[in-house]
Amino acid sequence: MSDSTGLSVVVLAGGISHERDVSLRSGRRVADALTEAGHRVELRDPDAGLLPHLAEHRPDVVFPALHGSSGEDGTLLELLAALRIPTVGSTGAAARRAWSKPVASSLIAAAGGSVPESIVLSHEAFRELGAASVLRVVREALPGDLVVKPGSGGSAQGVTIVEAPADLPRAMVEAFTYADVAVVERRVVGTELAVAIVETDGAPRALTAVEIVPSAGVYSFQARYNAGETTFFSPCRLSEEHVERATAAALTAHRTLGLRDLSRVDLIVDDEGTPWFLEANVLPGLTETSLVPLAIEASDTDAATVYDGLVRTAARRGA
Repeated sequence: MSDSTGLSVVVLAGGISHERDVSLRSGRRVADALTEAGHRVELRDPDAGLLPHLAEHRPDVVFPALHGSSGEDGTLLELLAALRIPTVGSTGAAARRAWSKPVASSLIAAAGGSVPESIVLSHEAFRELGAASVLRVVREALPGDLVVKPGSGGSAQGVTIVEAPADLPRAMVEAFTYADVAVVERRVVGTELAVAIVETDGAPRALTAVEIVPSAGVYSFQARYNAGETTFFSPCRLSEEHVERATAAALTAHRTLGLRDLSRVDLIVDDEGTPWFLEANVLPGLTETSLVPLAIEASDTDAATVYDGLVRTAARRGA
């Protein structure tokens, strides 16, 4: 158990998803920040020995820094809840809602948010109904530029911007590589923003919005995690009114999905100032090039302070 100054914290990083390397980088930075804040930190991979280890040693708090299905589909979060170990982050049920992009978008749309028009395709139906016939219907229903992405997952893996109809079949193959469900949506052109939401005092608050300008025009996996491939502006260059609308949309998404502690909501703000919901991340990247650390720095605080607040909030909730 903890002493009066620090908590025993297990940071989870790694896993077996496509985003393992990103998770390891996030976990190391979280562990360093929590150590700086005075906590006793153990960094662990979520392997077969994890649950017995946690059940035996019972840390004060677990801080998952996992990406992909290893940590974001809700399974591990529910197991930690079953062990009654306080955990930073959302509940398993909330994680499932955000993990499924079609479910999250449907809930945001029902709550009055702006969501790009889309068609959701399962791999099974895509094969049974015939790829050519399905894609013909999709093109007729959604003319113009499209975005094709897996129905779950993060870090822009499997995401393709389709400007030419001939490129759509390959984009579907790429999306189905990462998930059994693909989303084909109308492309919204505008300013891409990430809004981090933090809860350490009982109420969610939005950090400074981060504007994303990738040099290649697309915020791909490489642009996210290779320094120098993306320019970030925080605070962003939008008008105060447009930033307020985007921040309000992000907070609404956080609440609508029932998220907790920490999340990142990705939006595109069009020329009219409408913030379009793209996705919500329950365990966002925390690497040296990730958006949440940039937002923390722009909000006149630091990672050690924010992560310290998160683990202490989780510990109080567990008590």
